[in-house]
Formats: sequence, structure tokens, C-alpha cells
Amino acid sequence: MVGLYLSKYDSLALRKLGFESLVEAFNVIGYALGSKPASIKNYRDEFDPFFPNHRKGWHKRQIRGYCLRVLEEYKKLDLESFTGLVKSLVGYDENLWSEINVKEGRGKSETRFASRLITGLAAEQYFEAVQPSLPEFKGYAVENTTRLGCGYDFRLRTAADRDFAAVEVKGLRGRTGSLLLTPKEHESARALRERFFLFVVKNFQESPFHEIFQNPLSSRLEFTKTERVTVHVSWLASV
Repeated sequence: MVGLYLSKYDSLALRKLGFESLVEAFNVIGYALGSKPASIKNYRDEFDPFFPNHRKGWHKRQIRGYCLRVLEEYKKLDLESFTGLVKSLVGYDENLWSEINVKEGRGKSETRFASRLITGLAAEQYFEAVQPSLPEFKGYAVENTTRLGCGYDFRLRTAADRDFAAVEVKGLRGRTGSLLLTPKEHESARALRERFFLFVVKNFQESPFHEIFQNPLSSRLEFTKTERVTVHVSWLASV
């Protein structure tokens, strides 16, 4: 479905999702869906012969049956509906950001999807994909703790070790950028020290790679504390 969407709407799709290029879209959506970037591109190419774009796609062979069924069912879907459907495939709920949308305006909402995937799900899925091959984490059983609010994304244990290692995953669009630790993440890094790893996935816009910082608060990284005051508005009624 993502391949069909990118083929049909092409540059419009990139703007609606907030990506700067098709390569970035392949990388981010591919990892976010637990797949490979090349798979997203291949499905885009599968549908290209059916739409008036500058690519020929896989025009020399017959479309696969299950792809044809997807084409027939979704080819007439309008841009807004198809965009919402693609966002829902990775669990992105625009309603959760409705308050921010009011403050930032509609222009910001079109880049938020890409940013949220890069800093969140795409980077986390990248870590899960490469973790078994990393010497730092070899032999560990991995538990996803992203929804537990414990100050890190993954808890790693070995059968012989009573302690655990904690991994917080961050994603960057380019080769360099800024990292933000929440108070809970900073507290976990300070408490766990050598057992806390900051796993940074870089360069989603071209070819993702990673860098690992063990005990990041005592590493070459220099964290500066910033404070921001926010106002939350609510309405109260008595019944």
C-alpha cells in the first residue's frame, strides 16, 4: 500500500508526509514497518507502469497477483484519505497532536510525521534489526520497554547476568544533529551509568548508520540543561 501511495502521488506524497526525498521515505517507512527500504522501493516500482510519472517501473513483466488486488482496491483513493491510511499503518494518530496543530499551524503538521518516525519508531526498529549482530549486545535477550515510561527503550539481559543493560534509541535525519534527553532518560542514564547505552541512528535521509555511547553522561557528548515553561488549559465542571 505504501508503494502504491508513493507511485501514485510521487512528490505530492513526499510533501504530505514531510520527507525531503524518496530515498528518505524508503529508509524511514521501511524501518518503521519492520521491513527493508529496498522493499518499499520495489513495491513503488511495481505500480509505476500504471501511473503517469517519469519512471517506467517494472513494465517488462506482469504485475503480481496480490499487488494487482491492492491496486484495484486502492487506486482511486484520494490524496488526503490515502495519506491518513499510510500514517495509520505505523500507528501515527494525528489527533494526539491536535493541540500542537492549533499552536503551530497546518504547515508544521506535514513535517511532523517524518520527524516523529525518524526519532521514534524507525530508529527503534533499526536497533531491533541490527542488535543481534552487534558485539556490544551479543547474547542478550531484548525486551521492548518503549511504552513503560522507564527512561529507556530496551532492556537487555543475559541468562547468567542478574543485572540488565538499558538502551535508549534516538534518530537523526542527517549525519549530525541535536539529541534531547527527557528528565526520566537523564535520570536513568545517571543511575545506570555503564549499564546505560545511547544508541543513535544517523543519516536516514541517505543511508542510515549508528553510533553507540556507553554511559553517555560521561562520554564526549556535552549535555546542556534547558528549561521551558508550558501552560496547560483544561475545563472543570461539577456534577
